[in-house]
Amino acid sequence: MNDASTPAPRDAVDIRINAPVSVEQFLGVLRASTLAERRPVDDRACIEGMLRHANLTVSAWQGERLVGIARSVTDFHYACYLSDLAVERALQGQGIGRALIEATRAQLGPKAKLILLAAPAADRYYERIGMTRHPRAWLLDREQPLAGA
Repeated sequence: MNDASTPAPRDAVDIRINAPVSVEQFLGVLRASTLAERRPVDDRACIEGMLRHANLTVSAWQGERLVGIARSVTDFHYACYLSDLAVERALQGQGIGRALIEATRAQLGPKAKLILLAAPAADRYYERIGMTRHPRAWLLDREQPLAGA
């Protein structure tokens, strides 16, 4: 679990571990990917909290321009919830998402599982890179009450 930059191949992006990412940079990559459709991009305070409270952020950069991000909440030993994986549409299909996932996994202990909720359009991508579909995920929206016992 380090905070160093990982050198990228020539003509590729640089993958950085826990590099500072501004709210504007994060919003930019969310909007340039398909993820903005499912994130509160009009709520700056929420976006800021999402960045501040993630405890593992792996980012892809072309120079000083953020082009991809994997934002996670993890204990580093058993579970890692990859809550955002976003790559600019124009750069998708070049292995950046895979590199972000691999760099995320490299920060985790040997028993840690990577967990994510996929956007419907991304199902085939996650299957293609070898992830396993899990049928037992549950969600509870903030406004949704718990049912009576």
